[in-house]
Amino acid sequence: MDQSLQQQTYGSTSVATAAERNRVLRNTYWLLALSMIPTVLGAWLGVATGIARAMTPGIGLIVFLGGAFGFMFAIEKFKNSAAGVPILLGFTFFMGVMLSRLLGVVLGLSNGASLVMTAFAGTGIIFFGMATLSSVVKRDLSGMAKFMFIGMVLIFVAAIANVFLQSSALMVTIAVVAIAVFSFFILHDLKRVAEGEETNYITATLGVYLSIYNVFQSLLALLGIFGGEE
Repeated sequence: MDQSLQQQTYGSTSVATAAERNRVLRNTYWLLALSMIPTVLGAWLGVATGIARAMTPGIGLIVFLGGAFGFMFAIEKFKNSAAGVPILLGFTFFMGVMLSRLLGVVLGLSNGASLVMTAFAGTGIIFFGMATLSSVVKRDLSGMAKFMFIGMVLIFVAAIANVFLQSSALMVTIAVVAIAVFSFFILHDLKRVAEGEETNYITATLGVYLSIYNVFQSLLALLGIFGGEE
C-alpha cells in the first residue's frame, strides 16, 4: 500500500474513533441531564403524596430492590433499542420516588430546603470535579475499581442491615464511605467512555446516574444528621 494512502486510512480510522467516543460522551451527558427531570418529578410526587414514607422499612426495602433490579435488567436488555431511553427515564422517576422518603425527613427540618440545596450543590461540585479529572487522568483505574466494587457491595449490605438496625453511627459511616466510593465510580465510568471502553451511552448514563444519586443521598443524610435544625 502507498505510504501516503496508508497514513490517510489510519488517520481516518483515528478520527472516526475519536468522533465515536465524543458522540457517546456527549449523548451520555445529555441523557444524564434529561434523567434529572423525571427524578425531580418522582421526588416531588413522593413528597407530596407521602407514598414512600407510608411504607414500613421492610416493605420499602422490598419495593426498592424489586423495582431497581427490575428496571436495571430491562435497561440492560433494551439498551440497544429505541425502548432503552424511556425505560431508563422510568427508572429515574422510580428512584426519585424512593428518594422522597429521605427528602421528606430533611424537608421537615426548619432549614431543610437549604440542606437540600447544599447537598445538590455539593453533588454538582463532585460531579464536575470527577468529570474534569476523567479527561486528564492517564492512569489505569481498573485495579482500583475492583477494590471499590468490594466497597460498594459492603455499602449495599450494610445499608440493608441498617434498615432494621436503625443505627445513626452506621448510617454516618455508610454515607461517608459511599461518597468516596461513588465519587470514584463517576471518575471511572466517565474515563471509560472517554477512552472508548464503554460504547453504549445508555449503559454509561445508568452507571454515572447511580453514582450521582448515591453521592447526593449520602450528602443529604449527613447534612440532615449534623446540620439539621428542628
